[in-house]
Amino acid sequence: MKIPPVKGTRDFYPPEMAVRNFIVDGWKKVSLRNGFEEYDGPIFEYLKMFQIKSGDEIVEQLFSLTDRGGRDLALRPEITPTLARMVNQRINALPRPIKWFSVPRLFRAERPQKGRLREFFQWNIDIIGTDDVLADAEIIFTTIDYLRQVGLTSEDVKVKMSSRRLLAAVLRTIGICDAALEPLYALLDKKTKLPEGTFRALLAQQVPDSEVAEKIEAFMDVKKISQIKNVVGLDDDVDAAVDELAMVHRFLREDMEVGEYCKFDPSIVRGLAYYTGVVFEVHAQEGELRAICGGGRYDNLLCDLGGPSISATGMGMGDCVLEILLRKKGLVEKELQRQGLDFFVACVPGITFDDQDGLVKSTSEDEVVRLTTQLRKKGLCADFSYRSVSLGKQLKQASERNAGTCIIIGEEFKDDKIAVKDMTTGEQELLGYEEFLSNLGIGREEK
Repeated sequence: MKIPPVKGTRDFYPPEMAVRNFIVDGWKKVSLRNGFEEYDGPIFEYLKMFQIKSGDEIVEQLFSLTDRGGRDLALRPEITPTLARMVNQRINALPRPIKWFSVPRLFRAERPQKGRLREFFQWNIDIIGTDDVLADAEIIFTTIDYLRQVGLTSEDVKVKMSSRRLLAAVLRTIGICDAALEPLYALLDKKTKLPEGTFRALLAQQVPDSEVAEKIEAFMDVKKISQIKNVVGLDDDVDAAVDELAMVHRFLREDMEVGEYCKFDPSIVRGLAYYTGVVFEVHAQEGELRAICGGGRYDNLLCDLGGPSISATGMGMGDCVLEILLRKKGLVEKELQRQGLDFFVACVPGITFDDQDGLVKSTSEDEVVRLTTQLRKKGLCADFSYRSVSLGKQLKQASERNAGTCIIIGEEFKDDKIAVKDMTTGEQELLGYEEFLSNLGIGREEK
């Protein structure tokens, strides 16, 4: 009986592994060049840690277990609580600001659907220990830096930005009490996903005062940061939050030169309760894909998990939605076409009899192995066929392995010549063996 993979998980055969490496290697490269250091933690943690961050209802969304010692554990659904725990453990020894990144394997016990699986990889970047809005801008810039690297333009994706601090100030100003804020956040976070009539009906249930509800809708429809004060009126808390968000936009637009990717969108609320300041999500401009990534400022999490009160901001990007978008844009296929062997070394079989060993073998095949070894020693990707097959079949293998160049060795080439075939253009030339080696910086004595 064949056993299939568990629903919501993936097998990574070599082609799928190449895509995964393309995504993950890109995340790591961008993180490092923007000054982030890599970290990781255990694949399971105490269940309580996730309950503190997200509430008791999170248990239904986790793969949880009780170990032999009676401890309640869970496979990590995210890594931010682990980050907070690790920082809290060494808070006095870590230089600030702390700029860390991680690419963990995560697990969520939920119904698999397009762009959302039970097992996935996620890129996390975080800056801890500074309340400067420049840190918020840098998190967003680093996110955009990766999107640009893989070929996604401002026509493909947009960073939609808002502020939890701003939303709270606006709601308080128009008469919403603190106790009603969290339930209202959850509804406003769903505004773009609900039919207009459904949203208004649900809003009326939470906000019976029609004038207040109209002000909330008016704010949610604002297109520019500069228009907020016209809708809400004068208020010190609103003004401070507006200025903070405007400064982040200024950094991104003027200093970091990525303004074309960014737009203000008050409907970006982020469902998690721990966000405290600037929040953002990246969305594809076309189609019905869920957010590619999201993040924002969370200044209370380390304190909630037993540490001191320290400012923090960060972002998480999963690989599932990202891969769907990259494939849709043809960017995965374009990248994979660039991957493959540098050289495939083939031979025209020439059979000789070795009296000493009593073995029938090809002297050309021996030379194939020697040359391939020298190419590999130079850091080049090279391979050959294990089977003694026709040259045509070897060329087919070279094509299947996406080799850039095929080197053909054979006794039919006189004067110590080899054929060098460009697998892209099909052009082929004869070169002296010594000439070919010297062009690669390989001396004959190395052979």
